[in-house]
Amino acid sequence: MTVAPARLRLRFVGVAAVLALAVVAGVLGVWRPWSPLPSTAPVGAAEGEPAAAIAPAPVVLPEHPTVLVFGDSWTYGSAATVPTEGYAYLLADLLDGETIVNGVRGSGYLKPGLDGPAFGERIAALDPALTPDLIILQGSINDRAQGEAGYREAVNAAWDAMSATYPEATIVILGPAPHELPVGDGTARIDADLSALAAARGWWYISPVAENWITEQNYLDVIDVEVGRKHPSSAGHRYLAERVAAALDALSGAPVTIAGESETTPEQ
Repeated sequence: MTVAPARLRLRFVGVAAVLALAVVAGVLGVWRPWSPLPSTAPVGAAEGEPAAAIAPAPVVLPEHPTVLVFGDSWTYGSAATVPTEGYAYLLADLLDGETIVNGVRGSGYLKPGLDGPAFGERIAALDPALTPDLIILQGSINDRAQGEAGYREAVNAAWDAMSATYPEATIVILGPAPHELPVGDGTARIDADLSALAAARGWWYISPVAENWITEQNYLDVIDVEVGRKHPSSAGHRYLAERVAAALDALSGAPVTIAGESETTPEQ
């Protein structure tokens, strides 16, 4: 597991370019969470009932925020030249703040990882003395082979624990990003479930899948298919960091944003 702080100088050039292009295209990779996907409903909703959704408030951060980035191998920084070139570390620079990076390779809400347990147990082990302004809870495609049984319950339990541990923090859910194209059914199900569950809580949901952050056109620029075993390269991590930072910037003026494999793949 990697848990490390990183504070770097602000560089807005990359974010500004990505944000400008995203605004022109009308996509910043963020679902309107009060419009959940029609095929899903939160735990407790009757079959056929639409998910109850709560419009989230704009994300308001201090001038130099502390951000806890929690997730799987993408958060760990796998396939970057060094893990500290991973997107979660680079966000410190782009947000002019500090990131606390907690990524465990292969982990998910149901699935234990290579270097640590599943999300719920990992959240229980977090230091309650941390004072993050923002929590980005990323992933994970690693649960795609675990099936639907118990998935939403595990997600809700993990989210309850995270919000109870850091009640003052804003929580944003960053859904799974495709490591292969086309996106597999399991990954699509996870993306839909997380979107609906976030909507029911009034939490922002950023969906790399829904708005094609990774496409056939940029796939090989983002994903290292050889040495990196279908994880982002250092350049790919930079791209993802800029997309996440642009999405967060858009959420500060919410609500105005719009959202934007085979199942036998390496652990994420």
